[in-house]
Amino acid sequence: MLLEFIKKYLEFYPKDDHAIKLLSSCEHFSEWVKNKTKHIIQNERQINSEHYDYSPAWGDIDHNTIIFVSARDGSLGNGIDSRTGDSYMDLWSTNRDNNGKWSEPQLLPNTINSKDNEGPSVLSPMGDKIYFTRCPRLKKVNLGCEIFYSERKGDSWSQSEKINLKPEGGDTLSCGHPAMDSEMKFMIFSADFPGGFGSHDLWISEYDERESNWMSPVNLGASINTSGEEMFPYISDDGSLYFSSDGYEGFGGLDMFRSYSTGDKKWGNVENLRYPLNSPEHDFGIILERNTDRRGVFTSSRKGTRGHDDIFNFNIPPILFKYGVEVNNRETGDPVPGATIIVTAIDTSGGIVAEYVQTTDIDGTILFNEISDGKRYIEENLIYEVECQKDSFLIRKSKFSTINMEKSHIFYDAFEVQPVGEGVTAIDFPEVQYALAKAELLVDTLEITLDKINSKDSLDYLYNTLIDNPTIVIELQAHTDCRGGDDYNQKLSQRRAQSCVDYLVSKGIPSERMKAVGYGEKTPRMKGLECDVISELSTNEEQEAAHQKNRRTQFIVLNFDYISKEK
Repeated sequence: MLLEFIKKYLEFYPKDDHAIKLLSSCEHFSEWVKNKTKHIIQNERQINSEHYDYSPAWGDIDHNTIIFVSARDGSLGNGIDSRTGDSYMDLWSTNRDNNGKWSEPQLLPNTINSKDNEGPSVLSPMGDKIYFTRCPRLKKVNLGCEIFYSERKGDSWSQSEKINLKPEGGDTLSCGHPAMDSEMKFMIFSADFPGGFGSHDLWISEYDERESNWMSPVNLGASINTSGEEMFPYISDDGSLYFSSDGYEGFGGLDMFRSYSTGDKKWGNVENLRYPLNSPEHDFGIILERNTDRRGVFTSSRKGTRGHDDIFNFNIPPILFKYGVEVNNRETGDPVPGATIIVTAIDTSGGIVAEYVQTTDIDGTILFNEISDGKRYIEENLIYEVECQKDSFLIRKSKFSTINMEKSHIFYDAFEVQPVGEGVTAIDFPEVQYALAKAELLVDTLEITLDKINSKDSLDYLYNTLIDNPTIVIELQAHTDCRGGDDYNQKLSQRRAQSCVDYLVSKGIPSERMKAVGYGEKTPRMKGLECDVISELSTNEEQEAAHQKNRRTQFIVLNFDYISKEK
């Protein structure tokens, strides 16, 4: 129904920017809700009352105290404010314990609070000064709101004083909702001063240390302000400016926005904080936990409030990653305890962020989970390189990445480590095949081949083993079956072993790390595969399968003494 009314209105006033934005908001609402952010929103019921509770501000350097505005019972103002239908507003504070529970809110002293309305505030980083909004009352006189400040004196606060920010003759104008940079060099606030773009704009005033005074305010300009309302600014640790507005495309009422620093005391590139931080009701007064934009508190009049406006907290649940390792002996299948697992974290530019070293337990396993509270081994948007080491075993390596991952995940590697050294038989790797009665590596190049053969791919397994174990020297062995003459088979197997070595040399492996040896038919794979035994098998299929087992390419590790000539 609202959509049709807006369209009808635009037929008569097609250039009304506010109506155009409202139409776009209505058309995009379902899409925004469908593509909502991962924020979890909760009502701070320990803080909120049945009255107005809004505009939280951090009250200490550790962010465990909140100062907020409330019309709850106990305020200093008498009577009912005709604009809100509720009691007059005061500033209250509450503290958070180690379990995240907020204490019973306490009224700030009457050196700050008055019988008038006190509004949004901001504290200096050290907590020794508070700047806040006050809206004085005089019968039949509209004085407008002002920004006041007070200084901490031990456990109390000094009598508050007004900061003169209004232009000359502007007594009926209003300014309030102060926000400060971390060095207290400038203040951003909302005001209806002349020269603005809408009802209330965001303005900035710099502090003149020599004069100990705040300078004449300057409008933040069209990169921030609109023909609507810009209010409730907040400056985050990274210098971004957060504020609320009804002048941009949004969900209805005041929405919260983020704008990025574009230069010295300049901001732009405004973006809506989206649903569910924003709702069809008023959403404003956001502040963030230390060093993150994933958690914080804000104010909303959305469905589910205890009173009128309530304070809500928000957080994006952390994406948690774990990395599990299991190490087994490739030959026996037994667990390998005491294997060293080296996990190296690398950023997208290739820089090493961290390196963790652990050893497997008696079951040959280990889990890289949490280092300490809030610190984990596996974190977001990093590349992880893994190396598995154990004396008398070949090194195994692995790699995984958490870049752009949006869900928690458990990474896992089951390393089957190859034992080497005295008493270890030759080591198999993926089958290398050759052209019939020839030494050339067999490679199918036809795309239509269903079972493509690529002996170079098989040898790449051995290539990776040599790369992962840069000090080993191997003997690469080729064996034939017993059909054909002994001398012929010996020479054929030698040529085949050399073909494998030549391919690995072409890939960059130094020739001195490999020794090609052809064994012909003289070394069957195992007992029971001798030629006379095979000839007694009852079927041709059984005989061919046995010959196939003897036709093989393997390697053994001769030593771990190779030193690269490049070093």
